[in-house]
Amino acid sequence: MSSGSARAPVAALRPSASSPSPRFLGDSGRQLGLAKSLARRDVAVQAKGQWLPGLASPAYLDGSLAGDNGFDPLALAEDPADLRWFVQAELVNGRWAMLGVAGMLIPELLTKAGLLSAPEWYDAGKETYFASSSTLFVVEFILFHYVEIRRWQDIKNPGSVNQDPIFKSYSLPDHDCGYPGSVFNPLNFAPTLENKEKELANGRLAMLAFLGFLVQHNVTGKGPFENLMQHLADPWHNTIIQTFSG
Repeated sequence: MSSGSARAPVAALRPSASSPSPRFLGDSGRQLGLAKSLARRDVAVQAKGQWLPGLASPAYLDGSLAGDNGFDPLALAEDPADLRWFVQAELVNGRWAMLGVAGMLIPELLTKAGLLSAPEWYDAGKETYFASSSTLFVVEFILFHYVEIRRWQDIKNPGSVNQDPIFKSYSLPDHDCGYPGSVFNPLNFAPTLENKEKELANGRLAMLAFLGFLVQHNVTGKGPFENLMQHLADPWHNTIIQTFSG
């Protein structure tokens, strides 16, 4: 093999004026990574379930939102502004429902176990507290009104209420609407799509459970834990069928 033929492959490997520059290769690498992430997002969107199999989801529910399974039979969320509000409203109501269900179950469970002496949730309003019920209602109304106004401002313009007007030294970092972080996230859970899906799933289950507790008490006059113990004691005769038939 001649020296000229030996140098030819080496010369072919050298960058020429028309070869892509390292910067271009870096840009293309970033573009490839972006394309892959978008492809993964599209796959995740396409993998979303449907609330009714075979029923096409509305165009404005493309699966990009946490907990979005295309459920909007009345087309209430066609307006993007309404959809943003519904997303936050469901999130907050789900969180309150989870707290409410825990507040119904845990005191009853601890009372039945002899570790606590607390009234049933449906009798808690009859108890005597450090202030009258009307005073507590007015105070709670003012406090909740203040919090809800600021939450609505954050929905309209995310981050606009990060600075507290009373405690000037306290402020929140930049955040997703509905996920303020900081002291509101002591376990430092990242607001990923997966975590949002889990929270919404538990919130929706809690809302159904809360509704079930209300109906259950109106029918049986008892709490959920007592109803459960009654069913387990005689599962063939203490069911919803016997309850409604009786």
